[in-house]
Amino acid sequence: MKAPPIAREKARPVFTQGSLLRHVAVMTATGAIGLMAIFAVDLLSLFWVSRLGDQAFKAAVGYVGLATFFAMSVNIGLTIAASATVSRAIGAGNRPRGRRLAASSLTITALFSAAVAAVMFVFRDWGLIHVVHANGEPLAVASKFLAITIPANVPMALGMTMSGLLRAVGDARRAMYVTLSGAIVTAILDPTLIFGLGLGVYGAAWATVASRLSFLLVGLHGSVMVHDVVARPTLRAARGDFGLIMAIGFPAIMANLATPVGSAYTVRVFSDVGQAAIAAAAIIDRVTPVAFGVIFALTGSVGPIIGQNYGARLMGRVQRTLSDSFLLSVGYVLFAWAALALAAPFLVAAFDAKGDSADYLTFYCRYGVVAWVFLACLFVANTAFNNLGFPLLTMAFNWARATLGTIPFVTFGVRYGGVKGGLIGVALGCALFGVIAVATAYGATTRLARRLQPGPTPRPAEGDGR
Repeated sequence: MKAPPIAREKARPVFTQGSLLRHVAVMTATGAIGLMAIFAVDLLSLFWVSRLGDQAFKAAVGYVGLATFFAMSVNIGLTIAASATVSRAIGAGNRPRGRRLAASSLTITALFSAAVAAVMFVFRDWGLIHVVHANGEPLAVASKFLAITIPANVPMALGMTMSGLLRAVGDARRAMYVTLSGAIVTAILDPTLIFGLGLGVYGAAWATVASRLSFLLVGLHGSVMVHDVVARPTLRAARGDFGLIMAIGFPAIMANLATPVGSAYTVRVFSDVGQAAIAAAAIIDRVTPVAFGVIFALTGSVGPIIGQNYGARLMGRVQRTLSDSFLLSVGYVLFAWAALALAAPFLVAAFDAKGDSADYLTFYCRYGVVAWVFLACLFVANTAFNNLGFPLLTMAFNWARATLGTIPFVTFGVRYGGVKGGLIGVALGCALFGVIAVATAYGATTRLARRLQPGPTPRPAEGDGR
């Protein structure tokens, strides 16, 4: 099939020329709009649930968010693999290979996401009881909520992967439309289903299902109908490409699973403190992505930029992208930290947080957020590792932070300082591994530059400007 005009135009490696800072800023801004919209709607969903007046509902939503995080971690890993492999092929000027890899990535994503959904559906109660110590009404509500939403993990995973494919070809705007569509659907359906149709907390679950279906439909339109970046999927091609894709995908999945594992341990410890701690954690888990959606967008956006330039062997541009990303991410975190510190009283009032729950939320906004200075740097470093052929480093750093950087720090923090001590413990663990990851990322790019551009004075790439 002949590619449409826009597909031919976007097939060229657009990130290998022009201002790197502009590429990073544009990709981040468009990604942030879509991501922050959906995170903001998740926060709004918790707001509507809070209006139901039952503390147990907020705790249940906190448990659901953690369980969903596990499935999302697998989806993100598969998206990283698709974006990295396709962007490299396009950067090297091999569009047919990129189309085949895109189709194989979607086939693998469909199979993996279906398997994850099936396992989570069957063992959801076991996980809630034994992993995070859920009990009573929060356990019952969370179990039913997950039974509704887990099957929709498949269209969600496919939509996320298609968004990654759109970023791989440089179409940040249509990648933004994927997540933005889900946010709009949820914003409309949440109050309608929760209050209008009287479905209560489960109205939020059905709104989640609808939003994930919208991800799939909008992603299909952009990647298949507009860009024609996906070839006809076949099991034979998927089997042939499985090793290449999962060489990035498996370490990326394992790396992303580390975060919910660390979070699960923290929630388990907080759960033993009391329901107020879990209610506060539920609010924090919804506020944080909104406040730091730009960081998620930046780390998701720079991957294709690094991938295309690495595919074109332009290591000077790769190193410049890394530096720009570190500076932008740290600068944004400082801004968001100040905003959260000022907004703490309003968040307490908006989500009807009371007593210890309000105290924990305020403490996080004013002091616990420091962890994100180092988390942002770790995320940028991991993006570089994934797109430069070092996915095992991403896995190693994430698991080190989730275990060595979480278990002892949170355990001793809670023992001697309660929930507040646990939050400070999280920040200390992030600081340790964030600093090491930054140093390792610069070391890896320097070694690659020497290997790919031998000689005492390598010629600078044309257009390597800002």
